[in-house]
Amino acid sequence: MDPYKGTPLERHDFSFDLPSGYPEASVARPHDGEPPSEFAELRNKCPVATAKLFDDSDIWLITKHEDLKKVLTDNRLSKVRTHPGFPELAPGAKAAIQGREATFVDMDPPQHTKLRSMFAPWFTQEHSEKLRPSIRQKVDELIDGLESSGSKLVDLQENFSLPFAFKVIFDLLGIPFKDYKMLSNNIAVRASASGTARQAAAAQEELTRYMHDLVAQKERNPQDDVLSGVVKKYLRSGDITRDQLVAHAFLLLVAGNATVAGMINLGVVTLLQHPDQLEALKADPGLWPGAVHELCRYHTASSFALRRVALEDVKVGDRTIQAGEGLIALNQSANRDEDVFPDPDRFDIRRSPNPHIAYGYGAHECVAMALALVELEEALAGLFRRLPGLQLGVAPGELDWSKPTGDVGLVKLLVTW
Repeated sequence: MDPYKGTPLERHDFSFDLPSGYPEASVARPHDGEPPSEFAELRNKCPVATAKLFDDSDIWLITKHEDLKKVLTDNRLSKVRTHPGFPELAPGAKAAIQGREATFVDMDPPQHTKLRSMFAPWFTQEHSEKLRPSIRQKVDELIDGLESSGSKLVDLQENFSLPFAFKVIFDLLGIPFKDYKMLSNNIAVRASASGTARQAAAAQEELTRYMHDLVAQKERNPQDDVLSGVVKKYLRSGDITRDQLVAHAFLLLVAGNATVAGMINLGVVTLLQHPDQLEALKADPGLWPGAVHELCRYHTASSFALRRVALEDVKVGDRTIQAGEGLIALNQSANRDEDVFPDPDRFDIRRSPNPHIAYGYGAHECVAMALALVELEEALAGLFRRLPGLQLGVAPGELDWSKPTGDVGLVKLLVTW
């Protein structure tokens, strides 16, 4: 979860220049949802590799599952983006965070621990399960809208996946859904690589102003939502400042919605490509939790987010990452590691064990992972239960995939039933 990144579809317009003797050119998906073929070669030949980013700066790539777990739990590797050497993936990213209030996702312990603990209770497995009935209701309401629209060819991204993800987080934050169009439009403009810097800045300013007003409203009239809870327990006691709370409200608003929506779309496409496994899910809904975990492993929709900078020399495998050098822990690669996942390129809803790292690992594991998994279970189960004839509205070769150099996803998904 990172408030300063763009959408998963657009934020990674960069390429790696890998060392001599290893794959050259950009690290890109060769076809549709397939992970870059370079990852498998690196795992086998050079699991801790050096490379170069878009600005010719040096970077380390960590590709093996066991190595990822080590670097993601090593406090000598920092998440603080303002440290010299922290790897950024786009021009202007470093300048964009200067002067902004940091959130726990860009902090190290103990600051990270303190602030994360204020929000984490709202995203636990127990609390996410309590939300399941209301999440299921949102699924049914959106499917009711699809069925009553009169159209049998719809963009699932626009008419189900994205509004569903926003409805869930809006309820948690206490945001009225009437503001959906304004907020989602500004989030899209802010994240888009096709807009101007002035448009992005204007969208950022409007979103920030909205979150300031929302926090002030929660101070005046607290309700039963995340922000009100933090106001009552931590803001009034001085444990968090108003600016810090606004920054975290912004983070929670923008961070995970596109990823959840993207995984719904990928789940629909992948299950339609594996009709025998889809039929098994229809016959036994108890298989859905395992299926969702496998979808997250198989696709890893946020695959360049696990970045660190070394505060001192750190040995990983047989290589030494020196102080001030940055790394990317490639969880998409780790989730296809042959030493951990037998036949890793096979999609298998019954895969067990399935120790994927789609949501990170260690202290910085995604705070909303449990909630995201419940959302995906309910969204996908609901779609195939309510729309048993659901199918692609275009030929598979005509699907509108995201840029091959970015996170895997679909720009839109036309479906019919």
